[in-house]
Amino acid sequence: MRILVAVVCIALALAHPVQSRELKLTTWNLSWLTLRPAGGPDLPADASPKRPEDIATLRRYALALDADVVAFSEVDGPEIAAQVFPADRYAIQMTGDAVVQRAGFAIRRGIGFTAHPDLTALDVYAHARYHLRSAADVTLDMPQGGLRLLAVHLKSGCREALLTGSASPACATLARQLPVLEAWVAARAEAHEPFVLMGDFNRWMAGRDTFFAGLQKSAPLLRADAGLSSPCWGGSGFLDHIIAGGAARAWMEPDSLRVLVYRETTPEMKERLSDHCPVSVRFHLPD
Repeated sequence: MRILVAVVCIALALAHPVQSRELKLTTWNLSWLTLRPAGGPDLPADASPKRPEDIATLRRYALALDADVVAFSEVDGPEIAAQVFPADRYAIQMTGDAVVQRAGFAIRRGIGFTAHPDLTALDVYAHARYHLRSAADVTLDMPQGGLRLLAVHLKSGCREALLTGSASPACATLARQLPVLEAWVAARAEAHEPFVLMGDFNRWMAGRDTFFAGLQKSAPLLRADAGLSSPCWGGSGFLDHIIAGGAARAWMEPDSLRVLVYRETTPEMKERLSDHCPVSVRFHLPD
């Protein structure tokens, strides 16, 4: 497996006009981005809410990242999201989940978009006390036509085990979420829509992974990190993926995957910032 060379951004990037032919798409789990107090009733005991200085640091990284669209997760509402993705540069679109860890998009000002209903069927705990996260669903209104995007954050705890026949409850839950995504992909293929799934899948998809194989039953897909490992916090497999389908497969620029690694290197800062690094891919849209 090749090791991806990380791109470390250390300076603020200047705002630039929207490029009609190129898009930088990013996925970023911001790890309990909330101002709720530690130990509060809505947070688990091991959650680490952000300090003001942590949010300021994440904001600097977001500006250095300079993405056109960020599919983010673990964010406690649009107000706190705007502290990382400033309102003069980004519009925020999030799921309506009544949970702390919500998914959504930061979309560069100047890029029009249409918001679709949340993919709430991913909450396979719908009638239980606890709820799983919905996915945010938008279409970017580009000059070349629409590009459908889905921001996901799937069940954790089943990174590589088989989905069927496993004794793990997490794997059983992830197996129930897979058909929901398969149906979404199938609908995009039937409508001949270019599309990209982005987010924290909580799943290594190396080799002949059963989860990714299931997704591809609905339509041919291209996963940007195939054959690569991430340099984030010392190196690991990818849990955060960018997966293109339809015409968008041809738009993904080869070898354009980049990981922004943090300058901070201590375990304390990994806990305070995020244990996930932003993962970006460039797409070159046709004329």
